[in-house]
Amino acid sequence: MNKTIGQKFREDERVIKAKQLIQEALVEHQESLTLIQPAVVELKVSYEDMLNELGELRGRALYYPYLSSGIGNGALVELADGSVKYDFISGIGVHYMGHSHPQMVRAGVNAALEDTVMQGHLQQGEKTIELMEHLVTMACTKGGNLKHCFLTSSGAMANENAFKIIFQNKEPAKRLLAFEGCFTGRSLATVQMTYNQGTKQGLPKVLDVDYIPFFDANDPKESTQKSVDQLRKLLKEHPREYAVMCFELIQGEGGYYPGSRDFFMALMDILKEQNIAIMVDEIQTFGRTEELFAFQYFGLDNYVDVVTIGKMSQVCATLFTPQYNPKSGLLSQTFTASSSAIHAACTILDEVENNGYLGKDGKVMRYGEYFRSCLKKLSEKYPNKIKGPFGLGAMVGFTVFDGSVEKTKGFLTALYEAGVIGFMAGKEPARVRFLMPIGAVTEKDIESVCELIEKVLTI
Repeated sequence: MNKTIGQKFREDERVIKAKQLIQEALVEHQESLTLIQPAVVELKVSYEDMLNELGELRGRALYYPYLSSGIGNGALVELADGSVKYDFISGIGVHYMGHSHPQMVRAGVNAALEDTVMQGHLQQGEKTIELMEHLVTMACTKGGNLKHCFLTSSGAMANENAFKIIFQNKEPAKRLLAFEGCFTGRSLATVQMTYNQGTKQGLPKVLDVDYIPFFDANDPKESTQKSVDQLRKLLKEHPREYAVMCFELIQGEGGYYPGSRDFFMALMDILKEQNIAIMVDEIQTFGRTEELFAFQYFGLDNYVDVVTIGKMSQVCATLFTPQYNPKSGLLSQTFTASSSAIHAACTILDEVENNGYLGKDGKVMRYGEYFRSCLKKLSEKYPNKIKGPFGLGAMVGFTVFDGSVEKTKGFLTALYEAGVIGFMAGKEPARVRFLMPIGAVTEKDIESVCELIEKVLTI
């Protein structure tokens, strides 16, 4: 017997035919989803009732009145009130392939054929090996040494696990370093590092975190020296107390501001001299530059010790070098992810690696630059209403009006009503941000979204 029963089941002609019929039905129904649409009048009341019920159950209303109907077409998504919108925030970076992408539907159906809905560290499926091998292989292609990978269920947990393995390795050092404006999560440990004080109200202090100013592209030399000086000052004040510095190479929640290789190296060289671990938080940047990892884009492969990924990968993970391989018992979780997330992750990584997404002329950079070029034209036309910087790669951002939280929220609400979903990042100024579904977006989508942005700017 050279095949398992599981293999025979998946190769059953009836199963194959059923999957084919699902794909055919999907394509047929997606033909009606080609433009933004207003809500269907007859569905408005029931939709409001659902939103109100959900608000009661969760204790507060949703940020947007968004409930999906369960189908979309690329960058377009249908809501349960029948309206159709451009989703240019992608669940804050999760829906990399857009909505109802045929490959993702196929991956989901294949996952539904697994014997369990969830997988964990005690009991995993074969597909987990493919995912982990893919991650560590790609992480080491340019000289990195991230040979180990621990899967987990959220970005916050990936960062938690990173903290744990570093603290164990650097015991008794217990302090952390991070950039001003950073965001690492909302768990009790990760929120200690998150720079926004509003996320910490009423919470006990469990970690000591000190902050370094981030790179200023308008004054690179001076801002680098300022950060180096602050780092040296802190190291002198707390000798041998720092275990790690966490790097966001492109600030996400901070407003989509990229650093530079020279800036990061100036800090990392000092950290290496002091035997302080270098952790890179790529929960949001993963898959959004010309390289799969942002640390590869900035040429920092020989510096990184621990890297965390998430969002577009569906399954989150902590990658680390052999030096940081933890002792038995430190890391364990009931769930790694759902079977559907694992199958989806493998599909996305294969698509990105093999179908023209990476490189200077790949989809990620090409669509990002096209979006930015359209936004720059709007900025030239309306200099008092929209301005850059406009982000990097597939992380696109800009400032509207005076950059106040109030006016930025107002713009985003009006844009949502007009048919485009974006989100906010940063403070002083608050910024509009977009995470396009790179696996599904087209130049026509970008042009349509920019037309709607202009419409809302000029209301």
